[in-house]
Amino acid sequence: MNTEITPKLVLGPVLFHWPAEQMTDFYARIADEAEIDIVHLGEIVCSKRAPFFDPLLPDLIERLQRGGKQVVLASRALVMSERETKMTAAQIDGAEESGFMVEANDLGAVRRLAGRPHVIGPFVNVYNEGTLAYLARQGAVRICLPPELPGTAISALAKASDVPLEVLVFGRMPLAISARCFHARAHGLHKDSCRYACGADPDGRTVNTLDGEAFLAINGTQTLSQTCLNLIGEIPDLRATGIGHFRLSPQSLDMVAVARIFRAVAEQRLEPAAATPQLATLVAEQAGDLRFSNGFIHGREGRMLVAARLGAPEAA
Repeated sequence: MNTEITPKLVLGPVLFHWPAEQMTDFYARIADEAEIDIVHLGEIVCSKRAPFFDPLLPDLIERLQRGGKQVVLASRALVMSERETKMTAAQIDGAEESGFMVEANDLGAVRRLAGRPHVIGPFVNVYNEGTLAYLARQGAVRICLPPELPGTAISALAKASDVPLEVLVFGRMPLAISARCFHARAHGLHKDSCRYACGADPDGRTVNTLDGEAFLAINGTQTLSQTCLNLIGEIPDLRATGIGHFRLSPQSLDMVAVARIFRAVAEQRLEPAAATPQLATLVAEQAGDLRFSNGFIHGREGRMLVAARLGAPEAA
């Protein structure tokens, strides 16, 4: 294992439309109790939600910094209109003036951030060494890889990278984002008059196949995995390849407890075999129908649960 890299835990932005009180309470606990190094803040899924979240930002940032967390501001994952382009430009310029790093989640933000230090989020496709090198030349100082990459690709990119790489290790996986609002359509509404239907599903709305099998989850305009990614068993191998940043994506679970478990494994104070049942118990108590998966990193279907290092699939 590459023990020279000090592992860091990163909390990605909340993907869901949570009420202001829930959002405030969530980040207060993260600030005061969570063993997390870096927190990414921002409404990245839907610009219509921004007026609910943006007014909270000053207090959230102050609370997180007081708790010793580094704050990174996350940009929108899909910019579709002139209004959203202006919103993204104002966010990037405002962040620079205030001394904050920005996470770019679309190529328009990458272009605007060129020449300035920034982070690349998992919504920007980084599948090969050429893309990795290009983004580093543009000013990227940390790159979060897409969750669908197999372990062999992660290892190859880690060997070729001159900047720290990050891997999503917990949470529903972002798979796609669209101009259409799936939540609005599910409620018989149009996107412009959606009534913020996505707020009724704090962890996304499950989509079933025609046979009634839970398959995906929708979150407004976003498609997520129905399963919860859990790479606790793969962390030793990821560290050995040179990965030092591990991202947790917020769910309406006790993310302080989740972070504590992942921190202990990343710092080699807890074996993955002992951590796995702890996570399973936590999820069973708080979200009994949420299943774990790790198929992508093993070169399998993302929804599969594969025994770490063994490649033996189990039904998820």
